[in-house]
Amino acid sequence: MAAILEASHVVIADFNFLLQAVAWPLALLIAWFLAEWLQERWHVPRVTSYVAVGLVGSLINLPGLTNDIPGLAFLANIALALVLFELGYRINLRWFRHNPWVLLLGVLESLITFGVVYWASGLFPLPLDQRLIIAALSMSASPAGVLRVANELRSTGQATERVLHLCAINCLMSVFALKLVVAYWTLSTSGDLALAAYGSVHVVGTSIAVGALLGMVVPWLLRLRNTHERGVTVVFALSVLLLTTAAYGLKLSPLLAALTFGIVARERRVALTSAQRDFGTAGDLLSAFLFIYIASLLTWTDVRATILMGVVFIAVRTASKVACNVALARLSGITERKGALTGLALTPMSAFAILLIEQTRLYGFEPAVQVLAAMAGMMLLQELLGPVVTQRALMAARETHVTKEG
Repeated sequence: MAAILEASHVVIADFNFLLQAVAWPLALLIAWFLAEWLQERWHVPRVTSYVAVGLVGSLINLPGLTNDIPGLAFLANIALALVLFELGYRINLRWFRHNPWVLLLGVLESLITFGVVYWASGLFPLPLDQRLIIAALSMSASPAGVLRVANELRSTGQATERVLHLCAINCLMSVFALKLVVAYWTLSTSGDLALAAYGSVHVVGTSIAVGALLGMVVPWLLRLRNTHERGVTVVFALSVLLLTTAAYGLKLSPLLAALTFGIVARERRVALTSAQRDFGTAGDLLSAFLFIYIASLLTWTDVRATILMGVVFIAVRTASKVACNVALARLSGITERKGALTGLALTPMSAFAILLIEQTRLYGFEPAVQVLAAMAGMMLLQELLGPVVTQRALMAARETHVTKEG
């Protein structure tokens, strides 16, 4: 009997090891087939299917998918950094000079969103530092969700470009606000003003400087070499990998650095064609991994406990973005209808917000763990429904170019 029990334990251990080994390849394969089927049958955004697979894996506590495996967070940051580089590359700074109302709209909308979400968080028993962090994160929009949906629909036009520019502004404002909250927390817990200032100013300033430096050097090297289009994509991808690794080593923000890298590279006039968007097959694979990983971080206990709070936060956040875009629509050069659709298209926020708070946790910000649990309900709804809202908003704006054949 003892031998049989020992043999059964060995079999169970071997089976668990096998599950841990194949969990990620299996999840990626299932997510890909599900995404293609739902997209073809009901036009569901692929990223929504990826999130659904990650949530199911978290629900059944699939070994290997929900375990804290070293390196997964780094790989997720690389995936999001590639998206942020591409988003930055599509930002035209000259547009802000010709139409400063768009820049003003982005800043004003971010600040108002911070204010209304902070006010709404006061309706629930949350400590001050958590309320500030939730409000700072709610300013952002998810570049991965917005850009993936836009590329999937081949969406181009006034509303699409406005959504991408506002998304970049939202992300920048969210990073700045979160660093201020971290500085406030550091000052209140340690009383060290120099440490608080260094932790925020140093991270933001150095991240921007490193990204800008790479944005000037890499295009210069590409022009010297006269690199072909495919080579340009590879060089940019490797540069983002280098930037993310360096940011981790220096405890900087790889997301802010990657966004700056893309913006500066665009200004250096190095072409990145539409065929190279999403960084090809590798970009598709990393995108699937990113959304599955983000969804697997949520626990269903936290989701059930915070779902009502999440609904309230989403409602006030969406209302503030739509109201701001409608109010300044005519001044910034579009109709009120397209302004409302622009605000709705900015609904996704989960991937950027979760990785941003995870980075902050890794760098020693203690309230980050409680914040992720408090926002679980909000993140669940945003991850599943946000890309669908963006897709429908862009389709309603009549700027998509997807045919029945492609």
